[in-house]
Amino acid sequence: MKLNKLIGAAVTATLALGLAGCSDKKTDANPAAQQKIRIAMVVKNLGNGFFDAAHEGAKEAAKELGGVEIIYTGPTTPSAEGQIEIINSLISQKVDAIVISANDPNAIVPIAKKAMQRGIKVLSFDSGLAKEGRLMQLNPSNAELIGQKQIEMAANVSGGEGEIAILSASAQATNQNIWIGVMKKVLEKPEFSKLKLVATVYGDDQSDKSYREAVGLLRSNPKLKVIISPSTVGINAAAKAVVDENMVGKVYVTGLGLPSEMAGHVKSGAVNEFAIWNPIDLGYAATYAAHQFIQANPNAKAGGELPLGRMGTIKIDANGEAALAPPFTYNKENVDKFSKIF
Repeated sequence: MKLNKLIGAAVTATLALGLAGCSDKKTDANPAAQQKIRIAMVVKNLGNGFFDAAHEGAKEAAKELGGVEIIYTGPTTPSAEGQIEIINSLISQKVDAIVISANDPNAIVPIAKKAMQRGIKVLSFDSGLAKEGRLMQLNPSNAELIGQKQIEMAANVSGGEGEIAILSASAQATNQNIWIGVMKKVLEKPEFSKLKLVATVYGDDQSDKSYREAVGLLRSNPKLKVIISPSTVGINAAAKAVVDENMVGKVYVTGLGLPSEMAGHVKSGAVNEFAIWNPIDLGYAATYAAHQFIQANPNAKAGGELPLGRMGTIKIDANGEAALAPPFTYNKENVDKFSKIF
């Protein structure tokens, strides 16, 4: 009798231990407890220094936030088709969020909508998606300030008068077109009335095409004084064209560029000054914003305010857009310092 009781007690204890062990293993193997949040950064094209720097900022934010994995991707050449194909793949991978700098504001909307229908948070940064294709657009700066800044730099280097031309990225690039529109309005102001815009050409954010377009501007406009390029690829190509065409000191290049790519052109005299926001900060902020949407922050909506780590707080306007900071000027006094960073 006692033996039966002892056996029964032993069986009960063994079952209890076994169940407890199973429970512990289930908790340890819980994928939800271990799975990282995955944020995909889809850039215009790979091999672009601006977006490489944005990637560094994204990785910095991911490390601060903890439990975040950055998937950095983009087409080899800047095209909407390439980005659509990539987003389709990201939908299959069931990422948590996509932050994209769009090659076309409208063509990508249908696939972006599909992603959002699958529960993926879609935000655009730098070059925005149309409103219906994203939850928020993070602008690196204010369009008015960017447009004004580029005309001011052109006026500074030309003495406030003469012919100027614009070398843009693609004709469909949202941000480029907005900035060009602002530049044209700024040129209507009395203080810039002696500057004459003679041409606007497109290099499609490709070095070789941008170079050819810049050479074309120099050869077909003998009175040209300034080429403005609101494209990091274009400004670099235009400065090279000015050097190759022996036009240093006659034609100046300005616009938006990366210090690491423009330092040599500043030293050559092809560029006097240029501007850009910090792409590291932009990638950092875009990652923080995406994380806020994933975490369902009640302020992650039009009219709300979001904390973005060291970048402080941004305000989202009625159109779901927010801006970081005004562009910063680089010249011979500071370009070497910043060229070591990005």
